[in-house]
Amino acid sequence: MAPRFDTITFLSDYGTGDEFVGVVHSVIRSIAPHVTVIDLTHDVPPHDVRAGSLTLGRAVQYLCPGVVLAVVDPGVGTARRAIAVEVGGGQSYLVGPDNGLLASAVAICGGVTAAVELTSTEHQLPAPGATFAGRDVFAPAAAHLCNGVPLHELGTPIDPHTLRPGLIPLPREEDGAIVAEVLWVDRYGNCQLNVDPDEVAHLGDRVQLRWGDDSRTAVRSDTYEGIDGATVGLVTDSYGMLAICMDRRSAAGELGLAVGTEVRLLAPGDDDGPGPRAQPITLTPRSPR
Repeated sequence: MAPRFDTITFLSDYGTGDEFVGVVHSVIRSIAPHVTVIDLTHDVPPHDVRAGSLTLGRAVQYLCPGVVLAVVDPGVGTARRAIAVEVGGGQSYLVGPDNGLLASAVAICGGVTAAVELTSTEHQLPAPGATFAGRDVFAPAAAHLCNGVPLHELGTPIDPHTLRPGLIPLPREEDGAIVAEVLWVDRYGNCQLNVDPDEVAHLGDRVQLRWGDDSRTAVRSDTYEGIDGATVGLVTDSYGMLAICMDRRSAAGELGLAVGTEVRLLAPGDDDGPGPRAQPITLTPRSPR
């Protein structure tokens, strides 16, 4: 059987402190030695299916054609299905748990053209326990697909409409404001919102941000360096979404923002300045020694 793909892109919440990632690499190599494994990330927060789904969604359009192996699987060993999904009529495959992890990437790829539940024990490793499906089920399936094994030989066909959807929050309008949510905080502290830049174009170059009991006015900018000093900026990030940023500083750290924080965007009032709010202090004479 002629090899079909030579690339597997691997995402997980395994981290790199244990042997899990290395073992999965080795299983793939033992079945499909011609394959190169690209580690997209293994730092998805543990059990955070939505974060893994968003990561795949951001990255999938830039991935090399082949097989995507994605494992963020808090339901491992339960009745949740292990699946392989075909997209683009066989141009690529995605392998992982049916828990919504693959949904965003599949949608961006144009939807499912075929799917199976991975039930063929012939194409799996014997499992001493049920808690390492990445090693025993998903990695072998990805490797066999790269070897040219037809999708239908890996398991039982399933109706694509029964696959678990992803849950991605959408912005909404409320009392003249756009109510957004922080989807992602990158390592620099930039906070990606679930907002397209066109959705705030009518607000102009300055936009008031409100979250919790806090409020700041942000300045629209094309670059990080275009944000002055302690000013908060709104930048269109590398994925085309609006992000709350500061120049060479962590917007998340300084503003107390985190994934899931609700942020309201609206036109600034007359009393809203672009800089930080002042903290009053009292100066007293220094006592002589």
